[in-house]
Amino acid sequence: MQVSKFTYRCIALVTIALILSGCISQEKYDDLKLRNRSQQQRIDELESQLNVTKLKLAQTEKQLAEAQETGDADIDALNKKIEALQNDIDKKTALIAKMQAELVRGGVALPPELASALEKFAAANSDMITFDEASGMVKFKSDLLFEKGSDIVASKAAGPIKKLCGIINSREAEGFDIIIAGHTDDIPIRKSETMRLHPTNWHLSAHRAIAVEKMMETSGVKPTRISIRGFGEYRPFEANKANKKGNPKNRRVEIYLVPAGT
Repeated sequence: MQVSKFTYRCIALVTIALILSGCISQEKYDDLKLRNRSQQQRIDELESQLNVTKLKLAQTEKQLAEAQETGDADIDALNKKIEALQNDIDKKTALIAKMQAELVRGGVALPPELASALEKFAAANSDMITFDEASGMVKFKSDLLFEKGSDIVASKAAGPIKKLCGIINSREAEGFDIIIAGHTDDIPIRKSETMRLHPTNWHLSAHRAIAVEKMMETSGVKPTRISIRGFGEYRPFEANKANKKGNPKNRRVEIYLVPAGT
């Protein structure tokens, strides 16, 4: 699976750099590889289960639509089954996202001073930003970062991004690089003027990550420390609504702090 290959390359780069720098021993490295391999296998299992549950949900929604037309089935029972399946999808999606984020970090914790600074930063901008210390992730809500269908950073987001850059440029963060990951929901891009600039959600997510990178670069973060990724609609934080109706929580930009060299 492509995600697995990328993840293992990422982990290998992190851990080899740490061995060479003397930060971890070969024994700890081998243990880290084993734990991450086990975690990736669990992620693969969860993704397989998630796909099965999504298929069951689609089938049950079809049964409900037919029952509403004919009255041949217990509509209340079908609604309850749909609710249970949707709850299961939401839980699995959130768990997979958390486990994938942990793999990106390779098990390397942020220094306490850096984690504290990021936590205070997120608390001061809680309407727009969350921080997850376990994954080293600062998450921006795209609806507040950008206008719909645009990759132009909103003026109200410029200040928080610059403050984040101040933290990233601090002594506590000097041993860390930055990964900027753009995400969308599953609403297709339809407007012709938007499609000219961003033909698909893949393009839009990558272009938004690049826009944040450019702003961070102008705020003094060295471009050699930054990489960008666009995941489109394919790494949802929560399940999207049926029939490509989207979910605001999936429209986001995630900024990870990872050991230098990742």
